[in-house]
Amino acid sequence: MKNKFMNSPIAYALGMFAIMIPSTAFGSFYSYYYVEKLGLGVGLATLARTIYLIWDAVNQPIFGYLSDRTRTRYGRRRPWLMSAIPLFMLTFILVFAVPEGMTGYSLFTWFLVALILYEGVATMLWVNYGALFPELFRGERLRAKASAVQQGFQIVALLIGTALTPILYDALGFGSMAVVYALAFALFMLLFLRYVREGEEARLEPPLRMKEAFRETLKNRTFWIFNIANSFAQTVNGLVSSMIPFYAKYVLHIPEAQVSILLASVFVSVIPLVAVWYVIARRLGGIRSWRLSLAIYGLSVIPLGFGFNLITGIVAGIAVGFGLAGFLVTPPVVSSQIIDEDFERTGRRREGVYTAVGGFITRSSGLISALAFWVVGMIFGYVSGDNPGPNPEGTFRVLISIVPLGLLLIAFVVSLWIRMPGRSLSGRKD
Repeated sequence: MKNKFMNSPIAYALGMFAIMIPSTAFGSFYSYYYVEKLGLGVGLATLARTIYLIWDAVNQPIFGYLSDRTRTRYGRRRPWLMSAIPLFMLTFILVFAVPEGMTGYSLFTWFLVALILYEGVATMLWVNYGALFPELFRGERLRAKASAVQQGFQIVALLIGTALTPILYDALGFGSMAVVYALAFALFMLLFLRYVREGEEARLEPPLRMKEAFRETLKNRTFWIFNIANSFAQTVNGLVSSMIPFYAKYVLHIPEAQVSILLASVFVSVIPLVAVWYVIARRLGGIRSWRLSLAIYGLSVIPLGFGFNLITGIVAGIAVGFGLAGFLVTPPVVSSQIIDEDFERTGRRREGVYTAVGGFITRSSGLISALAFWVVGMIFGYVSGDNPGPNPEGTFRVLISIVPLGLLLIAFVVSLWIRMPGRSLSGRKD
């Protein structure tokens, strides 16, 4: 039984489950916590996020390169993942354990330092976890299955990290909520590491030098187009989840206790829809199913702009779930195909560098999201929870529906530039 479970899609998905519980709570509620609860101005919050994204630009490629060059008897990725566990627990707690009495620039300083520390450790985790996927699972059919299982676990983690979080911070406070999630992260991460082992071949091959490794990556046209399109779509993931608490308060006019119900409507619906997208990916192949997911995701955010109470919000949330499920399942299949083609060309497996550089491009979506929040807030006069301006309802209708629709339209148009050779899982060419 143990050998059968080793390196299985379920074993790998445990790592996603572990990382996504605290990461979802972070992405969905840190803006709400600092801006709405603690009163940090949107301008200062945007400045802090911009600075940490510059730091992200530096640390992503470095961690990817160092990971690819690591040679130990435990593998390339596992030592990094093991080392990151206590550091991630600590930095996640720091984000939400703000000392009482902090305001203005002291609050901004704490926010900035906590973001930088958290982002550095999170990069170490995501780069090494993501780099394992194309190595453990070979072939589009197995990858589509592994991606579907992984995203099923991710959705459960998203559900916990969003729907359960308001209940926890209401009962325990934000600091204690962070401790609970940090302990859950450690438990499932250790279980994941117990049942995942890397192959021998990557340990034996000589690594590329830094200049050569990044040159080969950066001149890959398909890689750039894919990740630029994904960066706009990824912005929607973060923007919608982080805006839902504001949307619930100012648009739907529901109490905080019902935010969990609204969040659950999105993520519970995604769980069965992941299986639907697995079938679609098998029939259409990586590129076509990914492109279709972008189009459907764009249409699915439109109903959010028409919500006015809990029921209409739930209906809109279920619609978003279908588009979100497609975008969660299909990108890993495409990115793994890009890495395989690079391996055929260079003779080196460089999952770390590709995952890191791709991660930076897509995670630059955080800057797009922050700028959208700031610009729309300025237009409608929203500053913070202490000063919401004359039309906070309009602010968050635009941020949760119109802005995501525009971003996904851009992502879809960019995706049309990809021409990747290869066959779909059903035998048709992409």
